Amino acid sequence: MVFLTLYLLTLTSNAIIMIIIGIECHRHNPMYFFLSMLSTSETVYTLVIVPSMLASLVGSNQSISLAGCATQMFIFITLAINNCFLLTAMGYDRYVAICNPLRYSVIMNKRVCAQLVWGSCNIGLLVAIIQIASVFRAPFCDREVAHYFCDICLVMKLSCADTTLHDIVNFIISSLVIVVSMGLVFISYILIISTILKIASAEGRKKAFATCASHLTVVIIHYGCASIAYLKPKSENTRNQDQLISVTYTVFTPLLNPVVYTLRNKEVKDAIYRAVGIKPLA
Repeated sequence: MVFLTLYLLTLTSNAIIMIIIGIECHRHNPMYFFLSMLSTSETVYTLVIVPSMLASLVGSNQSISLAGCATQMFIFITLAINNCFLLTAMGYDRYVAICNPLRYSVIMNKRVCAQLVWGSCNIGLLVAIIQIASVFRAPFCDREVAHYFCDICLVMKLSCADTTLHDIVNFIISSLVIVVSMGLVFISYILIISTILKIASAEGRKKAFATCASHLTVVIIHYGCASIAYLKPKSENTRNQDQLISVTYTVFTPLLNPVVYTLRNKEVKDAIYRAVGIKPLA
């Protein structure tokens, strides 16, 4: 019941964001556009994984076939990497908004926004294809995974062959995805902070920081969970430890993202107030 409640809250909160942005679609706002893409991606992301977890909690069978595993893993990797680079695109959006406010509407036009989203999705698809092809070429001693979620490390434990080379390749790919996307966000925020510190008034600096607070919070949560899951040293984790790590970034992270954006972002809150007919707070 706890996980079902969290799942329903995740779906509801992401649906609210997508509906509000749909109502506000007459205004071209890059932040709304990227946020709607992130909410859509995370909704599909949870639909692929959480229902099987709920089914395993109420039933005795927690196994997934290798074919089902390949499908779930492909969608998960695509969307997870898509989310990483969507957050990078949102960081670039905040950089342009604060560092080049007069040219913001020119730089962040509809075409550029669509290209950034398309690029994020294509990177996710490319990495997913490479990873799936690499994982499922190996011989397996078992045809089922005793887990609700087919992560790469868990599936490779079923291989009859030596997986050392694959583990190294997987670590390099995971590191590149996380470090490159996080590094670009980091560079954006260095430039943002240097610009904000040049603002003369304290009120102006506070307002500028407030526009980045929700994105920065989501970035810390997202990359923190991803780093723990994929950049930790290889160890003999128990099945329970693997499942605990999986629950963190398949259940809690998708719920926290829309909650943070709803509570911490004034523009989103004002859009919700307008949608329900309440005058936005000053």
